[in-house]
Amino acid sequence: MLAGVGLMPHGNPVLEPPDEDTRRLADVLKKIGRTFAGVDSYVLISPHNARMSEHLGVILAENLVSWLGFEGKVIPGEWKTDRELAEKIYREEKDAGMPVVDLNFASLSGEYSRWPLSWGELIPLQFLERKPLVLMTPARNLSREMLVKFGETLGDIIEVSGKKVALIISADHGHAHDEKGPYGYRKESETYDRLIMELINENRLEELLKIPEELVRNALVDSYWQMLIMLGAMRNAEFELKDSAYACPTYFGMAGALWVRKV
Repeated sequence: MLAGVGLMPHGNPVLEPPDEDTRRLADVLKKIGRTFAGVDSYVLISPHNARMSEHLGVILAENLVSWLGFEGKVIPGEWKTDRELAEKIYREEKDAGMPVVDLNFASLSGEYSRWPLSWGELIPLQFLERKPLVLMTPARNLSREMLVKFGETLGDIIEVSGKKVALIISADHGHAHDEKGPYGYRKESETYDRLIMELINENRLEELLKIPEELVRNALVDSYWQMLIMLGAMRNAEFELKDSAYACPTYFGMAGALWVRKV
């Protein structure tokens, strides 16, 4: 069953918060970790792993290994894939007609079946108890409807998996909040981030589908596509928002949110 959902950023500042807003955000991330301490596995969707425009990826490699931090930040560690759940997700999504591929490296299984992790996965994982996980990647060129349908199918698969699973969405939002940053300043980053927090806090996630494509593009986000998958997965049950926070200590916006399944 899907026990809950954690929306988690992947920016370095949450590891060493420079201001009160970021400290508050880090507190929410710690709360996500405590809340999901009793689950069996995570499904983690990250925009900073394998990059495919028109296919979603399910990583089947048995060993997930720290490889690439951001701005020189070294975050060591190694995690195990929940291979049983990963294979089930891949097989059943494919049977449902989803544009999904399975990904592995070097060896089909065992010690040499290894896959690199980037900051997109490593930073959220710092706040979560170490457990088996299924790493997945979104795709930006698929239709919104396809991404939501993929999420609905994912929710169905998790529901009958026999495991208690937490869905973790790794996402940062607008990347143009600072004229001195690498992408300069765009007002759309502020507009998008403000809207995302309104939809989260006012229980209006279905309105993600109404966000104009031009706003998503001009805000320079890496959150929208995996949040559509999240939306689909959350349609299978009722969830309650337990906490949320937002911070923008540098050029990109970061949000954290915790939803727990209603009993």
